[in-house]
Amino acid sequence: MVVFPCCKINLGLNVVARRSDGYHDIETLFYPVPLNDNLEVVTAPRLTTSYVLHETGIPLEGSGQHNLVVRVLETLRETYPQQIPPVEIWLHKRIPAGAGLGGGSSDAAFMMRLLNTQYDLGMNDEDIEYRLARLGADCAFFNRCKPAFATGIGDRLMPVNLSLAGWNLVLVKPDVYVSTREAFSMIVPQRADHPLLEALQRPVETWRETVSNDFEKSVFLHYPKIAAIKATLYDMGAVYASMSGSGSCVYALFHDRQPEVKDIFPDCFVYETRLRILP
Repeated sequence: MVVFPCCKINLGLNVVARRSDGYHDIETLFYPVPLNDNLEVVTAPRLTTSYVLHETGIPLEGSGQHNLVVRVLETLRETYPQQIPPVEIWLHKRIPAGAGLGGGSSDAAFMMRLLNTQYDLGMNDEDIEYRLARLGADCAFFNRCKPAFATGIGDRLMPVNLSLAGWNLVLVKPDVYVSTREAFSMIVPQRADHPLLEALQRPVETWRETVSNDFEKSVFLHYPKIAAIKATLYDMGAVYASMSGSGSCVYALFHDRQPEVKDIFPDCFVYETRLRILP
């Protein structure tokens, strides 16, 4: 069985409070983007191990055993030891890591959905999302892949009727890795000047003045290359541009296609698409 994990961008991101458990309360809107990894799981009864992971595409740091798709497999095997046989996992990465796009979280969610279907585990959406939330704050979003306003640590999701269909989206990620832990350590939590959800209901042309990402101030100071990408996207005519999550990817919304974007950012990962109506 083959599935195609998507990624997401953050439309606004406010860090509003530091929690007693060491985490932070945030508010953001997760919006799905059709840049996809490829994930396939094949039953392999002749394997002498419980799984084999084959990774291709964009290289990932660390050993395969720390990959979230493996963690999903191992946690489900604890509950369903008789139902999940030895498997070969084929993961082709097209979503860059360390970008703020949620690629690893999406892989985890699609892996759980795939195993649930392929091996008749009988989990409903609530079961899946409860398990995913324990793996990462944004993992549960990728179970449904619909625009959602996220609060708490990013795990409380409220469906939102918002569509960017017709906009041209550009993603630009430099060869820079921003640690999420480091990014949070540089933040001073505060309430936003403009209610985020209210601001996002207004035309995209107004977002530049009212919708922001709290991580940008500190991340741009330490990684000026990311700040320069955002400035260049605006110089190119972007209607709205922002860093996604804690970085390092910057996205921009344009009225028209930008065929020259790969030439402008030759040392970066670049993706462009015209957004469509979500299914």
